[in-house]
Amino acid sequence: MSMSSDIKITPLGAGNEVGRSCILLEYKSVKVLLDCGVHPTYTGTASLPFLDLIDLSTIDAVFITHFHLDHAGALPFLTEKTGFKGKVFMTYPTKAILRWLLNDFIRIINSSSDTNFYTEQDLDNCYSKIEPLDYHQEVSIKNILKVSPLNAGHVLGAAMLIITCGSYKVLYTGDYSREEDRHLKAAETPETTINVLISESTYGVQCHLPRVERERRFTGQIDKIVRRGGKCLLPVFALGRAQELLLILEEHWEANKDLHKIPIYYASALAKRCMGVYQTYINTMNERIQKISKIKNPFIFNHVKNLKSIDNYNHQGPCVMMASPGMLQSGLSRELFELWCEDGRNGIIIPGYSVNGTLAKEIMSEPSEIEAMDGKKLKLNMSVDYISFSAHVDFIQNKEFINICNPEVLILVHGEFNEMTRLKNVLQTKQDVSKDLKILTPKNGETETIHVEQSISVKIIEGENKLKENYDEIEGILISTTEETKLYPIENIESLSKDKDIELECLTVEQDVKILHNSTPILIKQTIFDFFSNIKIENDYFSVTGVKVSIKDTYVNLSWVGSYERDLIAMTIRRLIKNICDKTSSIKKCRYSKKEMLIKAFNAYFSVVKEEGDRIEIIQDDKSVRIENKVIEGDEELVIRILPIIERIEFIYK
Repeated sequence: MSMSSDIKITPLGAGNEVGRSCILLEYKSVKVLLDCGVHPTYTGTASLPFLDLIDLSTIDAVFITHFHLDHAGALPFLTEKTGFKGKVFMTYPTKAILRWLLNDFIRIINSSSDTNFYTEQDLDNCYSKIEPLDYHQEVSIKNILKVSPLNAGHVLGAAMLIITCGSYKVLYTGDYSREEDRHLKAAETPETTINVLISESTYGVQCHLPRVERERRFTGQIDKIVRRGGKCLLPVFALGRAQELLLILEEHWEANKDLHKIPIYYASALAKRCMGVYQTYINTMNERIQKISKIKNPFIFNHVKNLKSIDNYNHQGPCVMMASPGMLQSGLSRELFELWCEDGRNGIIIPGYSVNGTLAKEIMSEPSEIEAMDGKKLKLNMSVDYISFSAHVDFIQNKEFINICNPEVLILVHGEFNEMTRLKNVLQTKQDVSKDLKILTPKNGETETIHVEQSISVKIIEGENKLKENYDEIEGILISTTEETKLYPIENIESLSKDKDIELECLTVEQDVKILHNSTPILIKQTIFDFFSNIKIENDYFSVTGVKVSIKDTYVNLSWVGSYERDLIAMTIRRLIKNICDKTSSIKKCRYSKKEMLIKAFNAYFSVVKEEGDRIEIIQDDKSVRIENKVIEGDEELVIRILPIIERIEFIYK
């Protein structure tokens, strides 16, 4: 047997670009967003993903892969400024660090704008909605789609997401690194078949230097700058690669005593606040850093000084200065660059990826001058070097991971158009990549539809009607779980709904019917009360096993929630009302007084019923009760049995 359904994937950001990562994934009735970041080149609402392309009130959840702003910076805007009502998920370290990053972000961005992008109150409200996850913890959305995070390397708490859509597995890498460094593990290898891989393509076909060579070049260039009396600027993201570079610098300074007199500054109050989080989650890092942590705290440095702001800096000699942001868009790293760029003794080393349109990307081509933030032209005399410590996979690592996953469909995101196109072309021509691999590079707003045709084995559960040996078509109720698919006979529907292992969505139908009549309310009540025993009396209506009956002068109103039993009862009441005046017994009933009906009812239940004027005496098993002028006296047990009968007759003649 085969079944089909579609998986739809739409980049709302990071489609043929690096920045504002936000991927919409749809499967059946579930819609989730994977990341919700801002673009580093733009400000305000222009930096947002294209959220206006979708109805955000229909989104069930958003999953944030890591704390970098290009993946998480738009989250408070999503939760507080739009119609989004879904859940928010991320790992525990990501939640712990993101709060500090976003606080710093809104302070900087709101100070340079007349309108608030979002406020601290928005951030507080957003933060309270975050549900943290452990690696490998599984989240189910509507019992249709499941998501589980894997360690992605890249930064502390970064996650890749395995999304289970029926028997299909989608893996969204986010930003990931397959190389273990001084403190982080390499990204995990998924232990399951991957059908669709949504992969970053940041570096396209570029290859990183080997780690040892990269570190040698990095420390060598810093030595060259400071020994010639210059200042070395390292623009970095406040958290992420900065911690890796600090570990390298600390080790290099410790090994070279002649450098001890040259200070290393880390200009980030934010990073200092977040160091406690790094210390808390050392257990998620690699074995090397965990061994060091048993002897000392690896994130307490002897040769690195924290600098809260440029106002506290007055050093005149050579130094190393780490400052954010990493792409020199604004902030302290931009201020220091403009102060130092015209002095040829100074140097800048770009240690991470830079997006087109940012100053960091511009100076890599070594122009003779640059434009300062105030519009003035400045000479670019300082040395410029690019030594990538970016914790993104390069071409070789990405290709190997794609081969390991061996997906049917590869969707490339988070890459500039040219790099992504080169990567796609190379992958399609390489012999070690599956020839059947379908490679897609959607732009923002373009939807890729993956038609999932699945062959499934169905276990047939036989009911009372045994199946013939040869059959072309059979009828039943198909129930599919993650373990198996079963076809149940229709007659088993009630027992099936009670099965605690099977969750059925039941459709309830509320029925409301008006039945016209030309009889009397008393006669209709008498007839129904004589026919049914399970009657519950309320103030102005009564119900028969869940069917509410309200009798008016010209019509009877029946209302009930549809079920096989209640539908039959309603049909019976309708037939009784239709026939009520056509029968002789009904005509006779019309002539009974309330007292006569009471005597008739008592005679049906008790062995002796005596009537003397206004008094009625009832005798049953040597017990007696007398009723006179609405006063009931006698055996208590018998009174309890008589009261419901009187109540019914009183209600009929009400």
